[in-house]
Amino acid sequence: MNALIFAAGLGTRLRPLTDSCPKALVEVGGEPMLGRVISRVVAAGADRIVVNVHHFPDMVADYLRRTDFGVDVLVSDERDCLLDTGGGLLKAMPLFDNDEPILLHNADILTDSPLGGQIGAHRASGADATLLVDLRESSRRLLFDGSMRMRGWARADFSEVRPSWLDMSGLEPLAFGGVHVVSRSVEPLLEEYASVHGRAFSITDFYVAVCGRSVIRGFRPAGSYRWYDIGRQASLADARAAVGAGLL
Repeated sequence: MNALIFAAGLGTRLRPLTDSCPKALVEVGGEPMLGRVISRVVAAGADRIVVNVHHFPDMVADYLRRTDFGVDVLVSDERDCLLDTGGGLLKAMPLFDNDEPILLHNADILTDSPLGGQIGAHRASGADATLLVDLRESSRRLLFDGSMRMRGWARADFSEVRPSWLDMSGLEPLAFGGVHVVSRSVEPLLEEYASVHGRAFSITDFYVAVCGRSVIRGFRPAGSYRWYDIGRQASLADARAAVGAGLL
């Protein structure tokens, strides 16, 4: 199993913490978030992990050199140009040497959502991508039909919907949780998208663009789980409190 950890972000919402430290190395419970996420994907079966870097790249690379996770951990270097999530995935693709799916996990997401269940659902469905989604507060939502196939995107107040002609009947708006599994079948689609939009692009925009012809499915865990976006000061405080209380 392959995994890509998105750790290149600037972390502007966490300043001044990220004025001297990359967001991926911000500590929760005395451990850098990057270490927590890598340990999590290793436990889920990942044996080749790529971490993309841009903001304080040497600090991230040095941390990875000093820490033994028991699997291959490679660096996808974006120090010359921040490629966003979609461009970051495309750049990292050559570092994976097999046809196994790739588990994608943002370094700023702390969650105990069932990775094994999500990976299993992806393999069973044959989807091009399987996204962790749920009902929670978000300014933007992905739109899913009754079979949990993605059909589009909308702002929370529906002031903007993509594609603009989309019939909203029967579609459920759900928030994306920053954890997804993609098949290698997305690589030519990423190349095609990059040829039009440039090498730096959001993977969410990519999903919106291709969901009409590719199978992008949502995974909504049946049981309860905890989820924190530590890229915001308030959520970071909540995550630290949850870890301190032994909830994660």
